[in-house]
Amino acid sequence: MFERFRVAALYTGGLLGPLGGGVVAPMLPQVGRSVHASSGAVATSITAYFVPFAAIQLVSGTFGERWGRRRTVQVAYIAYALASLVCALSPSLMTFLAGRTMMGAANAFTSPLLLAGLGGTVAPERLSRAIGTFSSFQAAGQSFAPLLGGVAAAMSWRLAFVVVAGAAVLLACAPPPGRPRPGAEAPAWRPLLSGRMGLLSAGAFLSYLGASALPFLVALYADDALSLRPDLTGLVLVGFGLSGLALGSVWGGLTDRFGARACGILAAVVTAVFVATLGLTGSVTTLVLCWTAAGAGASLLTVALQNLTIRAIPANRGGALSAVSAFRFAGAAVAPLAWLPLYHVGPSRAFGAAGASLLLAVPALRATARTE
Repeated sequence: MFERFRVAALYTGGLLGPLGGGVVAPMLPQVGRSVHASSGAVATSITAYFVPFAAIQLVSGTFGERWGRRRTVQVAYIAYALASLVCALSPSLMTFLAGRTMMGAANAFTSPLLLAGLGGTVAPERLSRAIGTFSSFQAAGQSFAPLLGGVAAAMSWRLAFVVVAGAAVLLACAPPPGRPRPGAEAPAWRPLLSGRMGLLSAGAFLSYLGASALPFLVALYADDALSLRPDLTGLVLVGFGLSGLALGSVWGGLTDRFGARACGILAAVVTAVFVATLGLTGSVTTLVLCWTAAGAGASLLTVALQNLTIRAIPANRGGALSAVSAFRFAGAAVAPLAWLPLYHVGPSRAFGAAGASLLLAVPALRATARTE
């Protein structure tokens, strides 16, 4: 019973990071009025969250393994809760941005160590399905963040951050197992610089660059080509995350049966096809179907990459997962710079190029076989 509770807490922790990261999107005007800033200025809080989140993950997993997963995650949860309260009580834009930066930095010490803790908690024969379920909870956080933010904004946007803070405090009571590993037991840095880690990092970067980071591009296309209202655009976008939520555990079983590498290659190809067709859709229905199918494929690719990464360096799972995750979110940061200029030339070119970039993950995944 206790083990089930601990595993459930790890899954829920996987939801909290994306939830706290994306909750601000629907409340930009309300936050702006409260802190006396424009919606555009408040939108920089999204960058303020994800830049430290991605950058610190290059080292957070290894440091967390050295300090002990249990202690590190507990401290990070408390820091996340305090940072959320800073946001909730912010009287000015600078205070709000500082709180968001603190949230992103704290989250860098939770997400990879939670997944690493999952690898040390469940039985090896159940690990693939557990990774799939963890991915589902992450997708749930992405999907429901706009809903929580929208509901809170209708009453008081500050309430959303109070809810996030409360959840973080509760989760701090159920951290993953893992004692400190000082001295000779400390996980080494050198394995993180291996060819296999480079290939997995490249695959993770491409998975976000070519698929998971494209909601902004889909929203632009829905407005420009289909004249869709913002509220309906939100419903279109949610299909990507919901497909991952529904299929995560299924993908875990699939990778267990056919191998994570083979599933990752298949997912990259299938997702590339659906992403490339987004710019050719001429109706809301076809856009929803293609974007939701792309979400299903991207979810399988994420599960496959996490499966390969968690097994890449058994002595430093947290370090491996955090390093690869850093490159994943670097892909999210680069996506607007890469695809917006092409979009202004022609939407089909931007989506076609994004789909083509996903195909580069195929040789990267195939090459990991030679590094084992």
